[in-house]
Amino acid sequence: MSDALNAEVKQILDALGIKSVNSGATIGGSKGWLKTKGKELVSCSPINGKPIAGVLTAEKKDYDAVMAKAQDAFKTFRMMPAPRRGDMVREIGVALRENKKALGALISLEVGKIQAEGEGEVQEMIDIADFATGLSRQLYGLTMHSERPEHRMYEQWHPLGIVGLITSFNFPAAPWSWNALIASVCGDAILFKPSSKVPLTSIAIQNILTPVVDKYGVEGIFNMIIGSRDDVGEPMLHDPRIPLISATGSTAMGKHVGEVVGGRLGRSLLELGGNNAIIVTEDADIGMAVRATLFGAVGTAGQRCTSTRRIIIHSSVKQTFVNNLVSAYKQVKVGNPLDNGTLMGPLIDEGAVLAMEEALKAVKACGGKVLCGGERITVDGCEGGHYVLPAVAEVKNDFPIVQSETFAPILYIIEYNAFEQALELHNDVPQGLSSAVFTTSLHYQEGFLSHKGSDCGIANVNIGTSGAEIGGAFGGEKETGGGRESGSDAWKVYMRRQTTTINWGKELPLAQGIEFNIG
Repeated sequence: MSDALNAEVKQILDALGIKSVNSGATIGGSKGWLKTKGKELVSCSPINGKPIAGVLTAEKKDYDAVMAKAQDAFKTFRMMPAPRRGDMVREIGVALRENKKALGALISLEVGKIQAEGEGEVQEMIDIADFATGLSRQLYGLTMHSERPEHRMYEQWHPLGIVGLITSFNFPAAPWSWNALIASVCGDAILFKPSSKVPLTSIAIQNILTPVVDKYGVEGIFNMIIGSRDDVGEPMLHDPRIPLISATGSTAMGKHVGEVVGGRLGRSLLELGGNNAIIVTEDADIGMAVRATLFGAVGTAGQRCTSTRRIIIHSSVKQTFVNNLVSAYKQVKVGNPLDNGTLMGPLIDEGAVLAMEEALKAVKACGGKVLCGGERITVDGCEGGHYVLPAVAEVKNDFPIVQSETFAPILYIIEYNAFEQALELHNDVPQGLSSAVFTTSLHYQEGFLSHKGSDCGIANVNIGTSGAEIGGAFGGEKETGGGRESGSDAWKVYMRRQTTTINWGKELPLAQGIEFNIG
C-alpha cells in the first residue's frame, strides 16, 4: 500500500472512530460496545487486497446478551410517541450529513465503489431519514362503518418487535437505513447482522449513531452483531423473539431464510437476486439507451441487484447499438475507486473474479460470443486488487448461464424481431426485480407496463434498471423474494395490524344478523 493511500485510509478510519481491532457487537451508544472475544475477522480492501482493520466477532453468549437488551429496550421504546421517534431519526439524518464524505469514502475503500457511488449510498440514507421523519406523523389506519348499530370500527398499527436485519456486501449502508430508520419510527428495535465481507461500514454507522442514542436514551434499539452463521446467523433465523427477518442476498440464501423463519411462522422480507433486462425497441433513442445501459451494467462493477444483465434489442437497431456500446465500454476507466475519473472499481474478491471468468467460459461453451472485455487487469499502485474489464457478450436467452445471475459486469445482448417476443424473452428468467424499456412508442410503453408486460417489481420507461428512488417501494417478484422496502407503504411490514370494534350502545347485536338468545 502506498504511503499516500495509507495516509488516506488512516484519515478515513480516524474520522469514523474505527480502531485497528474493533468489537463486533453493540447495543448502541457510547457505553454499548461489548467486549467480544471471538475470532478476529479482517476486512481487506478490494482496491489492493490489503487489510484495513479487524473485528473481534461475536459469540453465542454475545448474541444472547444483545437480544436480552433489545427485548427490554423495545418495551420502553414502543411507548415513545411516534413523532418523538421521528425527531430522533431526523437527528440521525443530521449526523449522517455531517459524516457523508468520510462514510462514503469508507464504503469505497471496503466495497470498491467509486467515490460518487459511495457518497451516493450515504445520501440515500439521509433521504430515508427525511422520509422516515415525515412518516412518523403518518402511520395511518382506517375507519370502517360497522353493520351493527352504535358500533365503531377502525384499524390501528402497533410496533412489531425486534426486526432482524441481514445485509449483503454490495450495499453495506443503504439497506440498513431502509429497515432500521423506517422500523424505528414504527417503534421497533433492530438487530443488524452485516455481511462479514464488509464489517467496518456497520461499525462506522454505529459510531455515527452514538451521540443520538446517548441523547435519546435508546440503548438496545439500534443493535449490531457481527459473527458466524452458527453463532449469530442461525440463532437469528430460529429465534421466536424476532418476528421479522429482513434479508438481502442470494436466492439460495433467501430460500433458506424463508424456510426456517416460515417454519416458526415468522415473517420474512426478502430482497434476492436480479436478472434485469432492458428492451430496446426499433424506435428507441439509441444514445440514451446506451448511456443507461453503461451505468446499469458497469456501475458498482456490476455488483448491484438492479444491475443491467440483459439487453433485448430489435434486430434492426442491434448492430448500431452494439457498435456504440462497445465503443463506450472501451472508454470506461477501471481503477482505484478513490481516484477522480475512475468509473469502475474492483470486484469484491477473488471469488467474484473467478465467477465472472467461469460465466464467460459458459457463454462460449453454449455458442455465444464475447464481444469485448472479461480480462483481468492490473492497476498501478493497486497490485493485489480484483480488477477486470467489463464484458459484453452476444447470447441466446435460454443459455443456462443467462438464466442465472452472475454478480459481475457481464452484459448479454439478445436479439428479437417482434415486441411480443421481446416481452416473452424478458419474463423468461426465474428472477423478477428491475426492468426497463427504451421506446418512443406509446403502444410499446403501455404494453410493457400492462398486465402482459414486465413481471418485475420495478418497471421503467426510458430510464435504466439501476438506481431506484427511495419514495417507491423497492423489491421484486419470483426468485427475487417478493419483499418491499424503503418508500410507499413498505412501513406496514414493520408493524402489526389490529382491527378494533367498539360497542358504545347498550345492546349486544351480533354480526351477520345472527340471533343467539338464551331463555
